[in-house]
Amino acid sequence: MFFDTWGDLFRILVIGIFSYVYLMILLRISGKRTLSKLNAFDLIVTVALGSTLSSVIVNKSISLTEGFLAMTLLVLLQYLVAYTTIRSKKIKSFIKAEPRLLFYEDEFRDEAMEDERIARDEVMQVVRQQGMQEMDKVAAVILETNGKISVISKSS
Repeated sequence: MFFDTWGDLFRILVIGIFSYVYLMILLRISGKRTLSKLNAFDLIVTVALGSTLSSVIVNKSISLTEGFLAMTLLVLLQYLVAYTTIRSKKIKSFIKAEPRLLFYEDEFRDEAMEDERIARDEVMQVVRQQGMQEMDKVAAVILETNGKISVISKSS
């Protein structure tokens, strides 16, 4: 339960080092966008890369080559999605969400909040986290394409 063999530990050490180095090289080649988390698909790639790395390291049935191929495939697919969304408006509208106003000009946008399944309490929480206690100091609250909520103060 706590220890099987030294060979298993050595395998994890060697595979872990090679996998980590390969992933770092792959990320360096693919660019900053690969881990940007600008939208849901970017987040999925980030999580999937981490999951793939951990699976390769601890799962004996996955070879190092299979792991390298899986990581490369994820990065290539993310690249293709980013590439096509830049060049096709139809694909861009399917892949990427638009920012959504949740609060503007001293009014909550109830329809937008309902569509996005966000409660007023959640908006208020984000506003307080930005150091504003009153909504009269807030110009707008926006649900960004990556799921984060931005607060723009009236002084901005």
